[in-house]
Amino acid sequence: MKKIRFVGLDVHAETISVAVAEPERNGEVRSLGSIPNRPESVRKLVKKLGLVDQFQVCYEAGPTGYGLYWQFTELGVKCEVVAPTLIPVKSGDRVKTNRRDAEKLARSSRAGDLTPVWVPDAAHEALRDLVRARLAAKRDQLRARNRLSKFLLRHGRRPASKMSAWTDAYLNWVKKGVHFDQPAQEATLADYLHEVEHARDRIARLEKAIDDSIETMPEKMRAVVDALQSLRGIAKISAVTIVAEVGEVSRFKAPRQLMGYSGAVSSEYSTGEHTHRGGITKTGNAHLRRIVVEAAWAYRHRPCIGASLKARQKTASQEVKDIAWKAQHRLHQRYIKLMARGKIKQKAITAVARELLGFIWAIAVEAEQKHNSSQKRQAA
Repeated sequence: MKKIRFVGLDVHAETISVAVAEPERNGEVRSLGSIPNRPESVRKLVKKLGLVDQFQVCYEAGPTGYGLYWQFTELGVKCEVVAPTLIPVKSGDRVKTNRRDAEKLARSSRAGDLTPVWVPDAAHEALRDLVRARLAAKRDQLRARNRLSKFLLRHGRRPASKMSAWTDAYLNWVKKGVHFDQPAQEATLADYLHEVEHARDRIARLEKAIDDSIETMPEKMRAVVDALQSLRGIAKISAVTIVAEVGEVSRFKAPRQLMGYSGAVSSEYSTGEHTHRGGITKTGNAHLRRIVVEAAWAYRHRPCIGASLKARQKTASQEVKDIAWKAQHRLHQRYIKLMARGKIKQKAITAVARELLGFIWAIAVEAEQKHNSSQKRQAA
């Protein structure tokens, strides 16, 4: 049986601390010091460690991303990116250094106590960056709008007739109908207005880029994006976000695993004969959780297929349509029952969102399997 050494890396922007755990259960765990976080230094480290099939490395997921993972993979080294929140921690251990962190990773890897995270491929990572850039732009837009609206409110500037905020008519009124005697306030208004318009244009550019990315993404990803839009409450941006954040849904063997990945499952504290379940854990992908909670609000209403949903389902298979229709009935009834039991609306929606993830899993797996089958037929 081949003995494998376990290498723990504490990765920072400029340096990487390295530690090695010998294969034996109580074998030595020693520090190899620190190296620069540069490709040439990583190559030298791999040479120093010996044959690539005699060791494996791991490091925590973090702000440095997955570049190091891909570099080790290209060099033929088995590498794992592990979930930092699931690394075992001793309650009495109050000393934290780069060296000790690397040694702890190596020791935990040898013991099998680490949980690897999914590493997105180039297509998924690029799409994830794009949808998160749009989310950042939407948040910036909200802040810019708040600054302008509060500035106008503070100085008693309101439109003469009722008009919806942030429409073209409203912005035109701000440009032409709002004036101040003080030049400083005029400059402030111009700056706030510029920020609102800049945020709007920025979002439009990013959404155009998302449209373009759908056309050029791999066929399997596009099939899942199209299929997910058959669900009520999930249109193009939501579907793309789900695919970018989750990757291949079929890697989850059951819907509950996807629910756990989103952090939408209930926390639990059980001891003896007592069982207590609390709020959702939130120990998961917050972007995925946010998007499904937003979509879940659509299931407050009675099941129906409106014009926009009908258009989105135009290219969907009958199997996908059936799952989406079943979701409407089940999730609406779930919402009604929870409200009848006196649950507050937000809790009911969170519960609906958790079940919605089950239908997302079913539709995505159906789309992936159908694509795989068609690829096999073409290859044959």
